[in-house]
Amino acid sequence: MRGVNADGRTPAPTARTAQDRPLLRLAVPTGVLAAVAGAFAYVGAVDPNEPGHYPVCPLLRFTGLYCPGCGGLRSAHAFVHGDLPAALQANAPAVVAYLGFAVLWTVWVVRAARGRPLRIDPRPAHMWAIGALLLVFTVVRNLPFGGWLHP
Repeated sequence: MRGVNADGRTPAPTARTAQDRPLLRLAVPTGVLAAVAGAFAYVGAVDPNEPGHYPVCPLLRFTGLYCPGCGGLRSAHAFVHGDLPAALQANAPAVVAYLGFAVLWTVWVVRAARGRPLRIDPRPAHMWAIGALLLVFTVVRNLPFGGWLHP
């Protein structure tokens, strides 16, 4: 008989995985996109240029130094409103990160739709290079001639 084990019992149905269900494979990337879109919508609606809406950067408040993230909310606000020059002026690495996220998310969706996992395996040299670029950005924006990088 078909579907019966050698001992005469019917085997239990196997659990279907996300690989078997195309829509389920896209659930996590869609959820991540919804969360990021919600955050950008909020920052686009609530202007970070007006005091009192967001907390002040603790490093800037206590030392007067700009961290690599200072201006990120202003950059996101300008980006949402389509003002790319203002977004780049507020925090250029943040704009690069937004675009990098868009590319990475697109690759993730395509791979998920094809039933393949997303593998991100940066080499240590890549991570050191990103860290070094952020360090240089932070140092230059805090020097007298780096005033054009202030948010």
